[in-house]
Amino acid sequence: MVTAAIPRDGLLVPAGQGRTLQVPAHEVTFKVTGEHSSVASSFEVVVPPGFDVGAHRHTRSEELFYVLDGELDILAFEPLVRTPDDWRDWRSLSGAGTVRATPGTVIVVPPGCPHAFANRTDTPAKMFFQASPPPDHERYFEELLELLRSGAPVDDTAIAELRARYDIEQLTPLRHA
Repeated sequence: MVTAAIPRDGLLVPAGQGRTLQVPAHEVTFKVTGEHSSVASSFEVVVPPGFDVGAHRHTRSEELFYVLDGELDILAFEPLVRTPDDWRDWRSLSGAGTVRATPGTVIVVPPGCPHAFANRTDTPAKMFFQASPPPDHERYFEELLELLRSGAPVDDTAIAELRARYDIEQLTPLRHA
């Protein structure tokens, strides 16, 4: 006798819903987690003025960013020269530089590609962010926001240890206002 597999229900996350983690330096709403997808975790991220994730790269993760609201400075390329303090002036072999991403801009970052985003405006920006495979970014966000919760100066050693655990090679510092 052959039995049919029971289909799983899909996931519907209404607007404004999802588990939100919020600190003065960052806000992340979990939309899809490894509990619901074996392919990718998805988040809605509010990037406050002055926040700079710092240039970094992953050896295993692929990421997708879609700017929903506001503006973000973005880079997604291997630079000719990596300056250790700031990525704003990096240039690629083809001459590409950082881009001011506005609503509707999509950025796809393959494994190994240096990338960064920063909000250099005076208003918050919002983006949809997807990371594959799950659940590394879910755990990373939980731990990062716990470190930033106090609003005290960033503990560079703790951030470096956290990022190393989650396949993040930091190339320039994380900064928040």
